[in-house]
Amino acid sequence: MTPKPTPPRFTAQRIAALALMTAACVVGRMLFTFLPNVQPLTAILLLLTLAFSLPEALLIAALSLVITNLFLGFGIWTVGQLLSYAVILLLFWLCTRLPLVGEKLWFQAGVAALMGFVYGFSYAIFNYFLLGMQVFWAYWLSGLSFDALHAAGNLGFYLLLAPILKGLSQRYPRK
Repeated sequence: MTPKPTPPRFTAQRIAALALMTAACVVGRMLFTFLPNVQPLTAILLLLTLAFSLPEALLIAALSLVITNLFLGFGIWTVGQLLSYAVILLLFWLCTRLPLVGEKLWFQAGVAALMGFVYGFSYAIFNYFLLGMQVFWAYWLSGLSFDALHAAGNLGFYLLLAPILKGLSQRYPRK
């Protein structure tokens, strides 16, 4: 008896969908560069953890950050951004496993807003260790206004884009 071949994880249709979502993240981030920390990138990535999967959302996050940082400025901070996005995507994915958060859009949007603050905190931790800062709390507290803008952007973009991106889960179901 010959073993049944396993279907490829990344079909041409799946790769095209991932490429389109990466393009949407890149364009969204580039369009809103004039507003500090307000961008649809985070909301799209959070929604993709639900529509696709956590590993695919992390892949799109990495591609989006590398591509946009080629235009906006590429440096060691890109590693901090990648790590911070990994933290918030994982936390969001875990939170949406709770029945109330997983089923209610407003609770998801609230968690998405909270992720703006978590992103800032995790990025501050990365910078603290990377740059050998002496005063972590002063650095983190000085960035809270930017984290609040990130949180507000996440809330608005999540509520705006959730109905649009929800169709992805029906069009591209998880295997």
